[in-house]
Amino acid sequence: MTAIAKFQEATEAVYGPLASNEEAANSWTPPEKSGGHRGRYLWTDAFGVINFITLSIEKNDSKYLAHADRLSKTVHDTLGRTRDGSARLPGASDQNPVGGGLRIGKEDEGGSDGDGQYHHYLTLWMFALNRLTLATKDQTYNQQAIALAKAIHPNFFLDRQSSNPRMVWKIAMEMSKPLVYSQGNLDPLDGYMVFRKLQAVSGDPSTLKDEIADYKRIIDLKGKHSVSTDTLDLGMTLWTAHWLVRKESYFADLTQQGIRQAHRLYEGGYLDRPTSRRLAFREYGTCMGIGCVQEPDEKLLALRSGLIDTWEEYRDSTPGDLRAISQVMRAAALIPGAFRAGYLGDEMEML
Repeated sequence: MTAIAKFQEATEAVYGPLASNEEAANSWTPPEKSGGHRGRYLWTDAFGVINFITLSIEKNDSKYLAHADRLSKTVHDTLGRTRDGSARLPGASDQNPVGGGLRIGKEDEGGSDGDGQYHHYLTLWMFALNRLTLATKDQTYNQQAIALAKAIHPNFFLDRQSSNPRMVWKIAMEMSKPLVYSQGNLDPLDGYMVFRKLQAVSGDPSTLKDEIADYKRIIDLKGKHSVSTDTLDLGMTLWTAHWLVRKESYFADLTQQGIRQAHRLYEGGYLDRPTSRRLAFREYGTCMGIGCVQEPDEKLLALRSGLIDTWEEYRDSTPGDLRAISQVMRAAALIPGAFRAGYLGDEMEML
C-alpha cells in the first residue's frame, strides 16, 4: 500500500465515511469518533483539518477542503460550547464562536486530567485554521484564529506586565482561572511561531504584536531551551523550530538540539524497546517532526522509517481510547504535508 493510500485509510478510520464529491462534502457531518467528549477532541481534530488539506493537495481534489471546513465549524460548535451544549462559552457569540476559547474535549469534566483549555492544543488549532486560509484563499479562518488568540492569550499569563512574567498550560473551561500553575515546555515557542504566522498571513504587522512580544519575553527569560526526551515533545519541537530555522539563530540551535536528541534515540536502541512500553501517537509525533527537517540525515530517516514500520505491524495493539489520535498522527507521520513549511507556497519570506 502506498503512503497516500495509508494516509487516506488512517483519515477515513476517524472521519469516514467521507463525502464522494464537493457538493456532498459541503453538508457532510463529521462522525463523533475523535475520541473526546461529545465526539470531539481538539488535538485530534486539528490534525484532522491539516490532514484534509494535505489530501486536497496530494489528490488534487477540493472536496477535502470542504471536509476541513465542515470539521472546523463542527469543532467550534461543540468545543466552543459548555459541556452540555446548551450555551456558548463566556465571551463567544454566533459571530465570534471562538471568543470564549475552546475546550479540549476531555471525557472527564474535572480532576487532574479533566476538561479545560490547554495552550498547546489551542495554538495547534490556530495553526490548522491558518492552513485553511492559505489552502482556500479565504481569510475567514485566519481571522478566526486571530480572534481565538486574542481571547485566550491573557488568561495563560501570570504577572504579564511585570519584569518576570510566566505562563500556565491549563486553564478552566470558562477561562476563569488557571488549573495548573506550571508552564508547558513548548508553549512559549509554539505561541511565538504560530502567532507570527497568523500575523504574517493577516498582512498587518500590528496584528498580535503585543502578544508576540509577550512570548518573546518568556523565551528570553527562559534562555536556552532543553529538548525533551519524550518522543512527542521532540517531534513537536522539530516541527515548531523548522518554521523559523532560517530566520532566527535560536530556532536553528533548537533544531540542532532536536536532531542530536533523535540521534541519541536511534543510537541508543530505542527501536528495540518493547512496544508494550511505548505509545504509537507519541512516536508518530517524532516522525512528523523529522519529516519537517530540511535535508534529514540517514539516522533521522532510519529512526522515522523504523518507528512507522513498527506501528504498522503493531497498530492493533493501540488502546481503543487512543486509536483516533493515533490514526490522525499516523497520517501526518507518513506525509507531513500541510504541516511543512513551503507545502502551501513560499511562506518563509512572510515571517
